[in-house]
Amino acid sequence: MSNFWNDLPHGFTILAPMEGVTDVVFRQVVARAGRPNVFFTEFTNVSSFASEKGRHDALERLDIAGKTSKIVSESPNLESPIVAQIWGKNPEHFAETASHLEKLGFDGLDINMGCPDRHVNKAGGGAAMIKTPDLAIECIKRAKESTSLPVSVKTRLGFTFCNEYEEWIPLLLGQHLVALTVHLRTRKEMSKVPAHYDLIPEIIKMRDNIAPETKLIINGDIRDLAQAQELSEKYPGVDGFMIGRGVFANPYCFTHHQPTRAELQELFLYHLDLFDARAKELKSRGSRYPYEPIKHFIKIYFSGFDGAAELRNKLMMCKNTDDLRAEIKKTE
Repeated sequence: MSNFWNDLPHGFTILAPMEGVTDVVFRQVVARAGRPNVFFTEFTNVSSFASEKGRHDALERLDIAGKTSKIVSESPNLESPIVAQIWGKNPEHFAETASHLEKLGFDGLDINMGCPDRHVNKAGGGAAMIKTPDLAIECIKRAKESTSLPVSVKTRLGFTFCNEYEEWIPLLLGQHLVALTVHLRTRKEMSKVPAHYDLIPEIIKMRDNIAPETKLIINGDIRDLAQAQELSEKYPGVDGFMIGRGVFANPYCFTHHQPTRAELQELFLYHLDLFDARAKELKSRGSRYPYEPIKHFIKIYFSGFDGAAELRNKLMMCKNTDDLRAEIKKTE
């Protein structure tokens, strides 16, 4: 299996995995606006994948446009390269899940060891793995042994204190991962404080000394491509940059383009078309694609112009995608 990470340009960009956001539909929206170099999925629980009852839902979360999902917008390879992100605490479940991902069409596997969600942490996954380093390493090893896909990890500086990175990051680097993404905050800090960019030089030094072959990716407070390029010039030892919340401020954040109101509206209508296609697809599988979560995206497309708040309020009252389209048409 080839390692796509070695073919990426220096300073590459990644769409961060975000729960309830970066599913197969929204990834297509971002790809149309201006694609990053790499896509990550939402994270999937390995224990769900390993259970007969949970596998159906897990497989839905791991759909890829044009491969395991029928929705295709631009081309069959629109989401390539795409990395499946998984989480959990059971090494055997990591092994079982990892062994299936290549068959589903993924180019890489990423283990989430940084999610701050309290339910995930209570289950022992995400950032909670920082507190169980031996188990974390065992999960990485079992995943690596069970797949030919390149294996990476996404994590935080620590669970409670920033200085936890001094032991945690070298431990991960010692596993010789293909890539390591560091969100420059602790789990306790969530996103309530600025990312600790001042620690980047020390983390680069750790990587260079322990695992120079590992791609180092930085995450936290990166708004757009312009900022990523500025950071790349300031910290040339960083290989790539992951953007998460920046996509909510501008879905074109992986480009230098500042969209007009008309372009954003057109992109939202495209989002609705994909939503309808996904809903139809899941219905045919005996599942459903709930409408309510689409309301979380409305502010992305309708902000920063006179009357935006009033229009958003009207859109939030809509009950389905046809209602949304009708309300938008009134503004034309």
